[in-house]
Amino acid sequence: MCVLDDVLTRADQEQRWRDQRSSFVPPSELFDPSRYGAEPIDSDNVARAFVQQHHYSGSYPAARCRVGLYHKPAFQAPVLVGVAVFSVPAQQAVIPKWTGQEPSRGVELGRFVLLDDVRFNGETWFLARAFELLRQQIPAVRAVVSYSDPVRRRTSEGEIVLPGHVGRIYQAHNGVYMGRSKRRTLILAPDGRVVSPRAVSKLRNGERGQDYAERQIVGMGAPTRRRHESRRAWVNRVLADPSLFRKFRHPGNHCYTWGLCRSARRRLPEPQVDTGYPRSIDAVRVTAAA
Repeated sequence: MCVLDDVLTRADQEQRWRDQRSSFVPPSELFDPSRYGAEPIDSDNVARAFVQQHHYSGSYPAARCRVGLYHKPAFQAPVLVGVAVFSVPAQQAVIPKWTGQEPSRGVELGRFVLLDDVRFNGETWFLARAFELLRQQIPAVRAVVSYSDPVRRRTSEGEIVLPGHVGRIYQAHNGVYMGRSKRRTLILAPDGRVVSPRAVSKLRNGERGQDYAERQIVGMGAPTRRRHESRRAWVNRVLADPSLFRKFRHPGNHCYTWGLCRSARRRLPEPQVDTGYPRSIDAVRVTAAA
């Protein structure tokens, strides 16, 4: 069976998260900066727990800088309601390709999560302060890259778990639109999450970390291994089961970059496109995995 996602735009609303489910806040509910503060998060465990609980992927990247958005109610302790994670990209080539900097002089905005009780314009306010704190925490960093995934994700029952977005918050923060990352084929679990290609590779090749990779895929709905079944045979079997996993050809994420100083902005590569900012999500056909 194939599902064709229609195009969805929410230009007048901002996306929020709670317990890996998204929602949107309208402009009528305005953010009050006097009731919030942005501060570095010293503990990786605190940021990790927040992101894994609320971000749709349930995963946490290799962080270099963590910033928290705190709600400060009167006469009460501050409450963590948002996290920005500046991280090491999955591949070293990402930073030179998109920013013109050496890998150590760039970071990826790997996670940006706000809870659903943060009102409209909270994203813009928090992102600006997260960049300021990044400059203070790691002065050697010269550039930031971030991606927006314009493809909607559904569970196998049809429930939308990721509406897809084109990076309007990055556009509002004057990100330079560089174009798209490479097209690739992805595999979706029953709950709509993407099965990590790296996890599959570890299982097929017997690499380090295969125990964790196996637990990940079981946690996505795969049955446990049969007795005496090898991990390679198991992962090939479960990914080929059309009642569990589906595949689609992803058209590539939108990529944005920022130079954090004048010299870094001069070193940014020429954008791949000159068509302005993207405005709508993609229609993508999803099929049963084979």
